[in-house]
Order: sequence, then C-alpha cells, then structure tokens
Amino acid sequence: MVTSVPNKVGNYSSTGNGVHKLFFDDITNFLRRCLFRVLSVGPIPTHLAFIMDGNRRYAKKQNLKEGEGHKAGYLALMSLLRYCYELGIKYVTIYAFSIENFKRRPDEVQSLMDLMLEKMEALLMEESIVNQYGIRVCFIGNLRLLSEPVRVAAEKVMKVTSNNSKAMLLVCVAYTASNEIVHAVEGSCKEKEKEFRLCNLNNNVMDDVKEGEKVNGMVVHDIQDFYEDTSVESQGLKQGKGCNGTPYHACESFESNWDQVLTSKASKSGEVSEGFRNLRQEFPVIKLVDIEKHMYMAVAPDPDMLIRSSGESRLSNFLLWQTSNCQLYSPAALWPEIGLSQLVWAILKFQQSHSYLEKKMKQL
Repeated sequence: MVTSVPNKVGNYSSTGNGVHKLFFDDITNFLRRCLFRVLSVGPIPTHLAFIMDGNRRYAKKQNLKEGEGHKAGYLALMSLLRYCYELGIKYVTIYAFSIENFKRRPDEVQSLMDLMLEKMEALLMEESIVNQYGIRVCFIGNLRLLSEPVRVAAEKVMKVTSNNSKAMLLVCVAYTASNEIVHAVEGSCKEKEKEFRLCNLNNNVMDDVKEGEKVNGMVVHDIQDFYEDTSVESQGLKQGKGCNGTPYHACESFESNWDQVLTSKASKSGEVSEGFRNLRQEFPVIKLVDIEKHMYMAVAPDPDMLIRSSGESRLSNFLLWQTSNCQLYSPAALWPEIGLSQLVWAILKFQQSHSYLEKKMKQL
C-alpha cells in the first residue's frame, strides 16, 4: 500500500504562486546578506540622515490620491531602515515634518498628523521593526507644536523604547535647524546665568552689596536667602535630559547683566583694581560644548552622510549645525522609489571619500 506524501520541499508547499514567492524571497535575502558582507569589508557609516523628498510628486506621477504618496513613502522607509540596521548602521535620522510644513493647507497638515499618529502606534506592536532590531526611537524637535494626541503618542514611543540599545532612530518632527540652534543658545544662557550667580558669590562680589540693591536684575532682600536660592537652582543643572536633548525644566530667555555687577563693585571702591579687571575672565562663558550639549541632536553623533531623494541638493534647514563635515548624496529617485540600489551606491560613495574626509577631520 502506497501512502500519499505531501509535495513539500523544506518550507515550500505546492501552492502555486506561494512556493515561488517564498523561494524568491529566500534567494533575495541570501543575495542581500552576501552583498552586505562584501560592503562590510570597507568602512560603514555610523550615522545616516535622510531628507524624504518627493512623496507628493510620486503621487502625481502615479495618479494616486493625495496623501497616498506619503503612505508609499512610509513603506519605503521601513525597507530602508531594515537594510541600514542589517548593514550595522547604528543611527538613522529622518526629516519627517518641518516647522515650515505647518504653513501648508490645514487639511493636508491634519492628514499628515493622522498618518504620523497611526504609524507611531504601529511602532509599538510586537512585530514592528523597532522590536525586531532593538531600536530606540527619539522624536527630535519642538514637540510642543504638535497636537496633543501626536505629542502623547511620541512620548509613549520614546518611553517604551528607551531601554533598547542596539540601534537608534531619530525622527525630526516640528523641526528646523534654526529653531534647534536658538533653543540651544537659550538653554546655554539659562545654564550660565545660574553659574554666573554662584560665581558672583564665590568671588565675594556680594561683599559690598547691601540688601535692597539689584544684582543680575534681582533685588537682594536677604543675602543668605539669595545664596541658598541660587544653590538650589544650580542643582537643576544636574537634571537628566530627555531624548529631545532638552532639560525637563523649561528653558527661558536670559539677558546678561555684566556691567551692573562690575559697576556696583567698582563704584564702592572708587577704582577698579587689577584683580577686579580679571573678574570678567573668571565668570562662566558660553563655549561651543555648551551649545552642542543643548542641541536636540545631542543624543547622537553627527551624521556621516546625508541623503536627499529626488535629486535635490538643498538642506532645507535640516541639521545645519551637524553637517559641516558630512557627505551629501542626492539620488534622482523620489522617496517612495528609493530602495536597496540607492543605499548601496550611497555606501560606495561614502567608502570612496572616507579616507579623505578622515584626514580633513584630523586637521580640524
């Protein structure tokens, strides 16, 4: 008696198109892994940044409904992220929504916000790419400009993925580089203002200040209380920073008051001593490192390469501070059309110029 044997080979069953698709997918994955192994012989960028340009043009080109181009762009993004993390690229930054985009038609902005909210919720699903590759997600920008549901969803995604450490995805929303720089300067000034008050006290600037006089724009009613207040404020500088590169307390604008302090001290003594001439040098000053640590992007190293789809070479107010030594690559493909071939060419371009850029960096 002969028993019937199912016509299966490995994972493939005789289901017509199903067996062909599985076989094709396995062959494709195998060839991609081989390609990535070859590319890994050379230097691989640590951080890639993407300007996702061309979604609306793609929709027009394909005669799709308005908004369908962005959905196609999201699928392209997921594929590209998978390729990046398989290659060992640890940081990926995408320009998802500029502050300037709020100037578009209200219905278009709302459509983009709804799509963003939908995709944020999808990132939390167990089978999402975030869980597959252990990705920490950070939303970068002035998140206060977002609607409450989108902002709450972004904060939830950041909290849920905060312990992931294999890779990082930075999503720039409600972002422009100019806004980031202003934010960093304000944060640095706020921090130095607090240090400045303590420095005044530590250098005995308060010795001849009477109660009721102004120091740094503040009326001193009780010198001991003033010292204790500034000491408490200085502890706030040690607070942890969120994924957006900002302290959890709000950053306020600040106006320095050097002349008032110096004039007060000099007028008491009748002359400016040599030691007092050096007093300004002893006070905290804002340095480059102070600005950089208050940047939204302080959580990641500067990009090694910035890729903008659709052939455009403009930065569009994106990462202006971080891209001074960054390679630029502008493939002609619209964002939903971008894929493995464009990424491979970008890596080859990076490897070709890597040694030259390394020498330039060492000279700085």
